[in-house]
Amino acid sequence: MENYEALLDRALNKIPDIVTEKSRFVVPIPKVFSEGRTTILDNFGDIADVLNRDTDTFLKFLLQELGTAGKIDGGRAVFQGNFSSDVIKSQIEDYVEEYVICSECRRPDTHLIKSERILMLRCDACGGHRPVKKRRIRTETKKELQEGETYEVRIDAIGSKGDGIAKMNKYTIFIPNVSKGSIVKAKIKKISGTLAFAELVEQS
Repeated sequence: MENYEALLDRALNKIPDIVTEKSRFVVPIPKVFSEGRTTILDNFGDIADVLNRDTDTFLKFLLQELGTAGKIDGGRAVFQGNFSSDVIKSQIEDYVEEYVICSECRRPDTHLIKSERILMLRCDACGGHRPVKKRRIRTETKKELQEGETYEVRIDAIGSKGDGIAKMNKYTIFIPNVSKGSIVKAKIKKISGTLAFAELVEQS
């Protein structure tokens, strides 16, 4: 029978392999640029490959969350409207958390299956499984944003130019001089498609 030191050495020698495996899962930084009235996610296919997810269902999620139309063009995704890289990066992070990462072991070694019409995320590493949450439906009956009106919104992210980013129905709202996570009242100054630009009225 092997002594304690030999068993300990064997166990320790296995640890780097586990760490290396986890470190290989790195989601590529979205390469985003505008072309006229469209936004291009240039490395869409590469991101889908790393996530090990079907490009059609991945695109469907992004279109739903961005509240727009779009298509796959080779290895790129084309979205109608102008969206910042921060907004698209935030939506990809949401997808990874809900549709890729195991909530038990936090590993990405998962796949999606249907069980009695319920979409499940099953982990190949630990055997854990959970239902995938239904995403919020964006066809809400709330009124459209109006220029000159004031709305209360939550700041979900800070853009590359320092403006706060909030979502309301199909709109992405940009508000300067706010902090991430805060609840603010903002007055809409200009609306362009699904993008709105506002000024801060009150910050909680």
